[in-house]
Amino acid sequence: MRTRLLPLLTLLLAGVLLALGFPLAVSQAQAEQQNVVVDRIDDTARFASLAQFVTAPSQPDERQATLQNELDRYHDLYGIRAGVFYRDGRVMAAAPGGWRVPGGAEDGGEHGADDGGRAFAEALAGRRSHDPPQVWPWQEGRIAVASPVIRDGDVAAVVLTDSPTGQMRAGTLRGWLAIAAGEAAAMLLAVGAALRLTGWVLKPVRTLDRATHEIATGRLASRVAASGGPPELRRLAHSFNEMAGNVESALEQQRAFVADASHQLRNPLSALLLRIELLGLELPEGNEEIASVRTEGKRLARVLDDLLDLALAEHADDAHVVLTDVAELAAERVAAWRPFAEQKDVALVSAGQAAATGWADPVALSSALDAVVDNAVKFTPAGSTVTVTVSAGGDHVTLETADGGPGLTDEELERVGDRFWRSGRHQNVSGSGLGLSITRALLAAGGGALTFEHNEPEGLRVLITVPRNAPDAG
Repeated sequence: MRTRLLPLLTLLLAGVLLALGFPLAVSQAQAEQQNVVVDRIDDTARFASLAQFVTAPSQPDERQATLQNELDRYHDLYGIRAGVFYRDGRVMAAAPGGWRVPGGAEDGGEHGADDGGRAFAEALAGRRSHDPPQVWPWQEGRIAVASPVIRDGDVAAVVLTDSPTGQMRAGTLRGWLAIAAGEAAAMLLAVGAALRLTGWVLKPVRTLDRATHEIATGRLASRVAASGGPPELRRLAHSFNEMAGNVESALEQQRAFVADASHQLRNPLSALLLRIELLGLELPEGNEEIASVRTEGKRLARVLDDLLDLALAEHADDAHVVLTDVAELAAERVAAWRPFAEQKDVALVSAGQAAATGWADPVALSSALDAVVDNAVKFTPAGSTVTVTVSAGGDHVTLETADGGPGLTDEELERVGDRFWRSGRHQNVSGSGLGLSITRALLAAGGGALTFEHNEPEGLRVLITVPRNAPDAG
């Protein structure tokens, strides 16, 4: 969930920062240009005040020379073209020499002529330039500012400045870099806050997920510590603990009932079997009814024993898990079951790795392998082979028992291991239908698992897996 929630929050924060950053960058660029425009307006106003006292061009005087000197010094100092032009475009004074009104025939239509011509036209109408087009850092534009020279209430001439924008664009770019750095720092802070926020919100969810998994794998005592996160999730954790407690109590009552019932029924059943044996002594030898009753009684005793074993296996909260040589244990159990398999003309062989260690309860693992091998030999026809293979890979050690029996259908494969379930094709084979259920419970208590698969070309594969790492190492 965090991998989905965090990018969403990050995109939202990035959108907010960009929405704030773009107007700020535009405002910064406009402010930078406005400063330049205000300076040029001040300069043109100063030149216009000087030009008011210059006489007609046919009568040049000392004032015109002073104005020309001011324009030359201004151009040399700042690199800004400046000139004073009569209404018809004739030059009163200009620097550099030969500069003309942009857009005129003498100007040659150079870059920026449109802006300069527009500013000149505005000044002829008696208006100062105040809002030239915005020049962005990636543009090679110039800024033209014009002011009218008023004499006797009329526009006698126009002061025009044409400024390069390199320095202004560099200043705008520096301001943008500062804004970008601020946005990046704000984004890092926002991502850090989002990480803390998602961690705080999702911590109870992760704890709840872990507790749910532990309960699903048989550790019913697992609970959630409702100490962090939003109030809604703390209430959810409290409700989960109540639910887990009720489930554990119900299962505990069920197990206690099965164990008590099995235990209480064994004594009267044993007495009943004894009376049957005594009754059989008074009847003719080979009486079929007595034999049938004796067989059913023994089957009932076996079912009760298996029920008690299942209740005890499911009641075991903590198995005695130790580092176990699974390969050595498998070889030992195969050797123990080989004589029984030979009696049925079934070849029982071991294969795979000669050494493989895993964390398991040796007694529970031995019992589980015994039940699996017993089933495999029981359902494998004479002349076939049962193979027990040990393999270690990843986080698990696997004991694979493959037989050459009739196998199971897909529907039967889904039900195998359920309590009291037996295939309809195997009802004539002795058993209570609880052996694999007991095996699964014993393995689950130690962190192991029992799974079933088809064996090609025929038969069944039963996989017992135990972890290679200690339980507390994850």
